[in-house]
Amino acid sequence: MGAAAQTLQGRVTTPEGKPIEGAYVYNLRTGSHGHANEFGSFLIDRTGVGDLLRIGLLGYATREVTVLTMDPLVVVLETSPVSLDELVITPQYDGPGFVSGIDLKVIPVRSSQEILRKVPGLFIGQHAGGGKAEQLFLRGFDVDHGTDVNISVDGMPVNMVSHAHGQGYADLHFVIPETVEEIDWGKGPYNADKGDFTTAGYVGFRTRERLAQSTIGMELGQFNTQRLVGLFDLLDNKLPNHDAYIATELILTDGPFETAQNFGRVNLFGKYTARVNNKSKLSLTASHFSSQWEASGQIPVRAVNDGSIGWFGAIDDTEGGNTKRTNVNASYFTEIDSATYFKANIFYSRYGFELYSNFTFFLEDSVNGDQIRQKEARNIYGLNSEWGRRLHLGSTRVDLRAGLGYRADAIRDVELSRSFARQVTLEPIRLGDIDQSTLAGYVEARFGLGRLAISPSVRVDHFQFNYYDKLDSLYNNQVERQTIASPKLSFVYTQSEALQLYLKSGLGFHSNDARVVVSEEGRQTLPRAYGADLGAVWKPGKRVMLNGALWYLFLEQEFVYVGDAGIVEPSGRSQRMGVDGGVRYQLTDHLFFDCDVNYAFARSIDEAPGEDFIPLAPDLTSTAGIALVDWKGFSGSYRFRYMRDRPANEDNSIVAVGFMVSDVSLNYQPKRLLVGITIENIFNTAWKETQFATESRLRDELESVEEIHFTPGVPLFARARVAYNF
Repeated sequence: MGAAAQTLQGRVTTPEGKPIEGAYVYNLRTGSHGHANEFGSFLIDRTGVGDLLRIGLLGYATREVTVLTMDPLVVVLETSPVSLDELVITPQYDGPGFVSGIDLKVIPVRSSQEILRKVPGLFIGQHAGGGKAEQLFLRGFDVDHGTDVNISVDGMPVNMVSHAHGQGYADLHFVIPETVEEIDWGKGPYNADKGDFTTAGYVGFRTRERLAQSTIGMELGQFNTQRLVGLFDLLDNKLPNHDAYIATELILTDGPFETAQNFGRVNLFGKYTARVNNKSKLSLTASHFSSQWEASGQIPVRAVNDGSIGWFGAIDDTEGGNTKRTNVNASYFTEIDSATYFKANIFYSRYGFELYSNFTFFLEDSVNGDQIRQKEARNIYGLNSEWGRRLHLGSTRVDLRAGLGYRADAIRDVELSRSFARQVTLEPIRLGDIDQSTLAGYVEARFGLGRLAISPSVRVDHFQFNYYDKLDSLYNNQVERQTIASPKLSFVYTQSEALQLYLKSGLGFHSNDARVVVSEEGRQTLPRAYGADLGAVWKPGKRVMLNGALWYLFLEQEFVYVGDAGIVEPSGRSQRMGVDGGVRYQLTDHLFFDCDVNYAFARSIDEAPGEDFIPLAPDLTSTAGIALVDWKGFSGSYRFRYMRDRPANEDNSIVAVGFMVSDVSLNYQPKRLLVGITIENIFNTAWKETQFATESRLRDELESVEEIHFTPGVPLFARARVAYNF
């Protein structure tokens, strides 16, 4: 029996003295818990001399330590092969978001597309030659390029407000996948620290602070594909409290299309982290990304069926574009005292974008065609800050946190023009400057009532929209201001180390394009989302974990700026409901199985039955796979992803055909050298990666036709890799 219960301080480190963030600490006698912060520091209450603590984290060997004194405790964890035995469900978790940590350790990502696929239920599609941001699908949403999913990297926003191509445009291609250490994600509008675009959910990526070793690698594949990547440790553990590295990536490919993509992308990334007295930490990151490409665009089914073009052909093969982004991000974390912390990051991005598309071919202009150019240049400035403190109200533990954030986008020459073969500007449709800013704050309290945690919170966002129309003959700088409050309430009940139940509820929103806000004079242009999740995480055995949730989401009326046409379209109220389910099962020490199944029922509320389908909203999706991890130097996986047929228009008279695609990989790494092969679409399935119901007219047609226009998915695509660690 322990002595009089007190609060114990401690720290979790590697054998080299590096902090281990996120490690759990669990008192086997009292059920009290804690977890390690950025410095590996933790507090655990209701703990006394003689108590037995369990400390662990996935990827490290779990330790049990007896408390001998109430002096600060230092626990050293050794790395170990990934084992679900080490996974303990503690109150620090509030749902299944941590499963991506399992997936990331079992199957490391090797492309920017694979990064997003680590989020269960999130599907992506590319339809512009590999350089454009992916189209996203999640929980019955066709998210377009990010309208309803908030995406960030190291606290820096990825989504672009009032973007030339589409609201919330989120291009993640500036991330080198080997630098990603952690993926934080959640579905629904339930997190107070997540603001704009957090309706279907959010995804937050965190890059590594240090490298275990330097790496240089090369990949060669079909379609003239080449990838070079290098990660270089600059300090090599010479300074105990300092880490620094740089990473580089070059990708070249022609793709499977009849007209070569001529795709090229360059990434540069650097990060430096300094720790002072195990109390304060400063991280500085800088990155630059540039890409250019040519695209075959979305092609009509009728042109393929009548033999006018091939499956990988084009109607207008002068589509394509270029984009670039430079980022600087400084992050700071400090322990004010053992129960209080403060963290902040300040960021700057310089961004450029130019895209040429042709969706309708000769519908509007029977001579020159309907190609459009979308272009912009922007600077983004911002900061995020958060203060947190643990205290006790009687026997009730309370974790408080409050945050303040600011973001400003200065966007110049936001353009939509009609063009011909990229060379000639035929007619400007929209052209102007946008200045948009957001000031946000939130407060959250988490009350620990034994096994039950209750978390009420509220977030307030204040927007200012400025739009200067350069095509207006008179100077007219239009300004609108709006404020929105988003309350949230969650309950988490941790029955044991093997079972957790949760109920989440809350309001969220996504902003609309500044050109919509000023034209509609602010009416209903910050549409609310109302959501609720009821779910569970369960470990019925040491090496198996199940998760499931029932959910509902309602969206208010909104006005949408259609960047491809320069017009404003109203869309009515909508509702979505569904069920998510997943399993992670470790069959042997080296063999892992995972499966996620997601069903969503999505309908417009104000339309008549039969005419209330939401175009391109997926209803049934699934991903699954089996992975071999570090068996006698071998690692590999088989994975598939499946999306069922879905409506492409409001009455379901046009259907976007579903698909199932399988990928395999195999690597061998006896020591420092790694060799491997990846085959995407191993069964060479002919599938449509992105699909749209579009009205178009071909050059020789007298009347327009509305039907599926699609971008073909990659055929069987093999590439080999070699890498050397040093």
